[in-house]
Amino acid sequence: MASGQFQLLGQRRFSPFFFTQFLGAFNDNLFKNALVILIAFQGSSMAGTGMSADVLVNLAAGLFILPFFLFSASAGQFADKYDKAVLMRWIKALEIVIMAGAAAAFALDSLALLMALLFLMGAQSTLFGPVKYGYLPAHLDNRELTGGNGMVELGTFLAILLGTIAGGELVHVVGDRTLIIGACVLVIALLGWLVSLGIPHTPASAPGLKFNWNPITETARIVGFARVDRTIFLSIMGISWFWAVGAIYLAQLPNYVKVDLGGDATVVTLLLALFSLGIGLGSMFCDRLSGGRIELGLVPFGAAGLVVFGLHLAFAKVAAHPVPVGVIGFLGLDGSWRVLLDLGLIGLFGGFYIVPLYALIQERAPRERLSRIIAANSVINALFMVIASLYAVAAFKLGLSIPQLFLTVAVMTAAVVLFIFKLVPEFTMRFIVWLLVSTIYRVRVRGMANLPETGGVLLVCNHVSFMDGLILGGVIRRPTRFVMYHTIFDIPLLSFVFRTGRAIPIAPAKEDPERLAVAYDTIARELADGQVVCLFPEGEITHDGAMREFRKGVERVVARTPVPVVPMALRGMWGSWFSRSSGQAMSGWPRRFWSRIELIAGAPVAAQRVNADDLQRRVQIMLDTGRPVSDPAADDETQPVRRDSE
Repeated sequence: MASGQFQLLGQRRFSPFFFTQFLGAFNDNLFKNALVILIAFQGSSMAGTGMSADVLVNLAAGLFILPFFLFSASAGQFADKYDKAVLMRWIKALEIVIMAGAAAAFALDSLALLMALLFLMGAQSTLFGPVKYGYLPAHLDNRELTGGNGMVELGTFLAILLGTIAGGELVHVVGDRTLIIGACVLVIALLGWLVSLGIPHTPASAPGLKFNWNPITETARIVGFARVDRTIFLSIMGISWFWAVGAIYLAQLPNYVKVDLGGDATVVTLLLALFSLGIGLGSMFCDRLSGGRIELGLVPFGAAGLVVFGLHLAFAKVAAHPVPVGVIGFLGLDGSWRVLLDLGLIGLFGGFYIVPLYALIQERAPRERLSRIIAANSVINALFMVIASLYAVAAFKLGLSIPQLFLTVAVMTAAVVLFIFKLVPEFTMRFIVWLLVSTIYRVRVRGMANLPETGGVLLVCNHVSFMDGLILGGVIRRPTRFVMYHTIFDIPLLSFVFRTGRAIPIAPAKEDPERLAVAYDTIARELADGQVVCLFPEGEITHDGAMREFRKGVERVVARTPVPVVPMALRGMWGSWFSRSSGQAMSGWPRRFWSRIELIAGAPVAAQRVNADDLQRRVQIMLDTGRPVSDPAADDETQPVRRDSE
């Protein structure tokens, strides 16, 4: 829940880290924006070279992003090899040195030195990224990763917004007394270092790592690590596309406001604030919408919002005033609220889109390589942002207007995300499941801590309806392969979801002995590979609401591949449209929506103790009591078999 993620701010494992990265992002953007504004008004005279302000502004942007190409590979190695808490303190100490240099550069009125320091700030940010995203999974469990990442993204975008505004306002207030700017960034850097002292010890994930100082070969190597798992690599590509799109929107805002909207600088600030707050709020709400899980179904949801509201913004028309107007005047113009709504919602859905992708990488990447994979993400992000800038320049050379540029970006976003979802259909499948489970049912979950976080595990559950597998798949945190009767597997409407989710069709020996053998082989292989497999031991959906006898196939599975078995009970599904309570399932019209159901997980049963009758008894106890059954007490809690009821 959202309140749960805010509770992290009161815990030492998260709070010092959060405020350290917040202050760092704030200081980066304060310094960068103050320098860009100074360049715009004083750049040529400060440099004494005759270079135009436009050239200097773009040179500044290039200098800040260049270190991501040069140093990301080394940053990932540092983050995997050493204690991340110690690294963060050293990186913050480097920030103090850089900002002390900035104070001197402002005092000397030296643009060349300020540009060099901007490059060093980019290097410092490059070092911090892999440490930041590698720190979270070391201190948060998988149930907290979505909320933790949401808080980090919320803090980051608020810091970017506030730092950007503060940089502009500071230049306006201090005028020629630029030394004050240097003093401010130095004080913030000192404060960030002091906060970092509270970050708890974080053991190195790969202390024996042999360091490679060659940035070219190491960059190729870390990108290779990211490509080992196709889902991780395509998640990185998806994140990078978002940053490319975001870079295009943000870069065009000043001219878009001036030329197309008829606003002044205060309107630019308003739109920047809405976009940043939208991303921050979307990131924060991910935890609530996902129920504390890493919910990949939010990625297509977020992507759809990016496309829809991107297209809506491209066709927006504002009755611009001939003289640039401020915020109050802009809000009175026809069409202004549409632009505000579109930019805010692009940010909001962007948060829905990127947070699950970051959490997925953190969950699935090998711990000993996580920071280097995050570093690969930084390199590819930077590359996409550079390509996006070049694309925008080319579009303008071809005569496109800013709204037309936004239109092409929205269309390309649709094409890119469809391509990614086609290659990784798990995203689409999870979206369908999330949508169904979120709109048709209210699922109460109990005992999910009984499900092991790693290693092969077999789940067994009672079978009440055609939706059971989808509900379990939408709730269980780990990717799960379901064993299901082949006729259900082949249902046209649901077959796409089952095939995409790599369900395992099974048939009785009398119907198809070859398919039965293949199913057992597949189950054994998946469990041996450390995956989660779920089967319904009754072998069919109940016709009367009562749980049928568990078949012995579960014993055969565990005898072949010894893994713990977690009994689960699904309550409240009898009487639903997908059950056989009216005789034939899915006949007539659904009579209820958003029904409350429960999924309860009992304590794992060791492989050597697995018995079909005992597992059935444990599931029945949970159906009757509504509580997870603990292993020691199970023997004394036998209850008569009853119907699954609301």
